[in-house]
This record gives sequence, structure tokens and C-alpha cells, in this order.
Amino acid sequence: MRSTVNGQSRLSLWRHVREFAVPPSMITSATARRVVGDWAGACAAARVDVDLDLRAVTRAAGRELAARIRADLRHLAPDLLRWHMPRIAPDGLLRPGLTLSLARYGPEGDKTLHLVARTPPGWADGGQRISLALWDEAGSGDRAGNHPHPRPNPRFRLDLHRHLWDARRSVELRARSGLDHPPDDNRHPPEHDRLRDLGCAVDRWAAEARVLLHAEDRAAETAVAARLGGRRRLVLELTGGPDGVRAVPGAAARRLAALPVLPDAATWVPPDVALLRAGLIGADLLHPLVAAALVPDRPVIGPSDLSTGPRLVECRGAQHRIGLVDGVLVPLDHDPVEIRREELLAALTGTPLACLRAIDEAHRRPEQLVDIRARLDHGDTVGALAAVENLLGPEATLPDGVLRDELATAALRQVTCGLFRSGLVDTTRSIHARPTRRPRDHRGHPRNARHPVSR
Repeated sequence: MRSTVNGQSRLSLWRHVREFAVPPSMITSATARRVVGDWAGACAAARVDVDLDLRAVTRAAGRELAARIRADLRHLAPDLLRWHMPRIAPDGLLRPGLTLSLARYGPEGDKTLHLVARTPPGWADGGQRISLALWDEAGSGDRAGNHPHPRPNPRFRLDLHRHLWDARRSVELRARSGLDHPPDDNRHPPEHDRLRDLGCAVDRWAAEARVLLHAEDRAAETAVAARLGGRRRLVLELTGGPDGVRAVPGAAARRLAALPVLPDAATWVPPDVALLRAGLIGADLLHPLVAAALVPDRPVIGPSDLSTGPRLVECRGAQHRIGLVDGVLVPLDHDPVEIRREELLAALTGTPLACLRAIDEAHRRPEQLVDIRARLDHGDTVGALAAVENLLGPEATLPDGVLRDELATAALRQVTCGLFRSGLVDTTRSIHARPTRRPRDHRGHPRNARHPVSR
């Protein structure tokens, strides 16, 4: 039962991510720039900052290596990268403070230069921006600044899964997801069924383990480590049986530390595949490159328009309408004289018309506040403002209330992100951090119950 609940929770998180994290307008804009060769413009459209200098690479490592990196950048789909970036519960935001490798360069067996993608720490994640940089294992040429974890994380790496960011190889997603070879459930041991219930890509583990061992120049070995979240670890041993791999739990920590780590992208069933199987998403909500790989025979229908007609309100025993007129939300079934009289009554602490109360509530705490907040959390300020304008009109003036507070907080957090990137802030906490993330000593059950010593 627990595994089923966990699986449903994971699917709910990814369904939320697919709705808000990478808006269609971003995909359209980034794709238009990428297909004409403007990789930097595509990155800007996808809110990806470029922290690398190809001229410096040419001077330091030669034209050939710089040309390889430039070719990868030209085929980088930054919106697809954002689509597949690791995320965290409960809101599906980008995993903070992360550096992951997209590609490795150098002589065979000595690929020490990495093209990496980075996310800012949690206190500076306003705008949900990603940055591109080059990281050298020798420690030179990196402009990581005050990033908390500048070294690539071996668990979160995409250099072995280029189809998750490289437009040339996006069609490989279907094969790497195992869709071309569905498993035969009758020949698997019960423990594999339990791992499948958790969302593990058990049927791909053997093939992905071989890819990992080959990339690490350890093809003669037969074991890799896998992390299933929290403190749960497995040793995956390649076998000659029908499954190709045997999961060994509870291995010694010393052995786990010596094994290469199976990337997270290979450990779990891709979220889009799981969502499609559960019927929680259609091709119209998938990234076009993902839809082309997973559902190539199905037509992709664009997202519906946000515009809506007049809304109905119960007012004085009748159904009245409120709607946009000249860019402002107004009651449509009351004459101006009546509206002016009711506004004066409200100013004298009287009870205004239900239509006026509905308009005031829409300005302060709209029904769509949850969706607007989700767009702001995922950095889609344009989409959030479009939703507000669609709801209240482009000429609306926001009074004090939750909606205005959310917009102001989002703006301040984006300022904090800019300060972090500029290097002007290097503290581990910001006054504009997400308000729902309380310091450990202010939680209901803090790990350290003692009060801090005053200084």
C-alpha cells in the first residue's frame, strides 16, 4: 500500500510540473531561436544563463575542442533540459544547489572537461533559473562563484542521457524508456514487482548499468550502486539470467562507496512515460520533442486559450454577470448610478452588492490564486501576469491582499537571485527566501530543540 501511495504522490508532483514548469510560450520561443542557430537566444528564452566563454576555451584547449562544445550548444534544447531537470517535492521546483554534467570532453579515457548545468541554492531560486558553465576536473576556468556545489553530482548526470537535452537525439527517449520492448511480467521475481510499484525502471537497469560501466572505463566489472531515495541503497549485479540484473539490498557502505552510481535518470521510469500509462497526461501537454518520441502516431493539440467569458454571480436573487470592459473587471447587469451608490455605501462600512463583493474578492484572493502562485513559483512571471490580466483586466489596480503579496514576494525573490548571480550575496540564507521553508529551529519538531544562544 505504501509503495502505491508513494507512486501516486510522485505522479501528482510530475503532473503539476508538466502543467506549470515549462510553459508552451517558453517552448515556442526557445525552439524558434534554436532552429535558426541562435543557441544563446534559445537559452535566454528558456531562462538559462550562459556562464562560459568559448573564446577562452579556444585559447586554452584549441579550436577542435571548442568546436565540439559549440556544436553541442547549437543543438542544446534548453527548454527540453528544463523539462527533464531533477525536481523536489512538494512543489516540483528545480533541485536547488545542483551541478550536473551534460557532456564530457577530452581524449578518450581522460574526459576531464564537463559542460554542466547548475541551479542556484534554495534561498536564491527566484525565477527558477538554470546556468550553463564549463567545469574542469583540474579546477581551472570555472566561474562557479559562490555556488554551494560546483562539482558535478554523479547521481544527477545527463551526459549518459543526451536525449534529455540534445535535440538531435531526443527520439532515443522511447528506446531508453523501454517502450519498444515491454517486460514479460511472468518471468520476474516478486522483488522486481515491488520495485516497479515504486516507479523503478527495473527492466532497463541491466542495459543502463552497462552504459555506465563502459563510460567509466570499468566494463570488466559487474556491479553498480543505485539510490532509491532517502537512505535506501541497492547494489545491482549484472547476471546472465532473464532479468540481466540482481538487486542486492543492505550492502556494506564501503562497497557502495567504491561503485559507480546509476544516474537518477536511469533508476526511475521517466515521468512522462508513467503519466501516459496512468492516463494523467495527453500528448497535448507533453513537450513536442517528448511527444514525438513517445506518441509519434498521435496528433498533438495545442493548449487551450486562457480567455474566458463573463462569470456568473448570485446577486439579489438573480444570476448576474461580471466581465472585462475596457480592460477592467466590472459588473455587467447594474447601471452606473446604482454602482456608484453601492460603492459609497461600502465606503461607509455598509454591505455592497454581491457583484461588487465578487470583484473585490477576485482582486484580493482570486479563485485562480493557486495556479497563479504555481506559475510564480516556477518562474513563469509572464504567464502569471497573463493569468491576472485575463482575470482582472490589464488596467486593474490591485488592492492590498494575498494576490498583491504573492506578486511582490516573487519580484523580491528574483532580485535575490540576481544578487546571488552577481556575487553580491554569499550568505546561506536570504530574507527573501521562500516563506514556506522555515528554519529548522522554527519548525514544529526541530532536530535541535534547544533555543539558540543570544549573542
